[in-house]
Amino acid sequence: MRLIVARCEVRYSGRLNAVLPAALRLLMIKADGSFMVHADSGGYKPSNWMTAPTVIEEEPERIVVRKRAGASEDRLEIDIAEVVSDVVHDMGPPAEAAALEKDGVERDLQEALAAAPQFCGEGFRLVRREWPTDIGPVDLMCRDVADAWIAVEIKRVATIDAVEQLTRYLERIRLDPAMTSCRGILAAQSIKPQARVLAEARGLACVEVDLTVLRGEREPDLTLFSAY
Repeated sequence: MRLIVARCEVRYSGRLNAVLPAALRLLMIKADGSFMVHADSGGYKPSNWMTAPTVIEEEPERIVVRKRAGASEDRLEIDIAEVVSDVVHDMGPPAEAAALEKDGVERDLQEALAAAPQFCGEGFRLVRREWPTDIGPVDLMCRDVADAWIAVEIKRVATIDAVEQLTRYLERIRLDPAMTSCRGILAAQSIKPQARVLAEARGLACVEVDLTVLRGEREPDLTLFSAY
């Protein structure tokens, strides 16, 4: 990857015309041909960019980046007045670049709740992960202390779509005469208010879970109960 900090003017032509006036900017050239122009503002989004594949031509005090776009051509012309820094970093072969691993995604929640189903309900025990139905698998199938069936659908953030999904699973599961009374629980790190209202209207329970608590990295918050 090549990183150039330079005072430059950038002109784009193609589907439209645009000009970035002369200023100090970061020019980023990736090994795959992607080209980005960054300013010291605007967050992570570049001021202008061109995705690979591109053709990059360099002249003294000038860089031209071209990309074929259908019958026309997109073109970035960078006129450089001053180069402050020009460095190249070897990032290694593309295969060595590790893919982004997200923490707290549904898979992590499913694994943690499968190991500790009691967080979904007192006395719950796991029967199976990815319980199959003819429209897709429900995340967890559990039984409670009374040996009743409970289908648990897990989301990072539960929305109305999650309620609809669990409803459809239950309709299919309840076709089995032995599981006509199967209940549904929506478990998530966060449940949208509209989803909670719809779930309760359909007789579904909602449980908010904290992945750090499930993993034993933090003690659960204490809850005070009042007796009447």
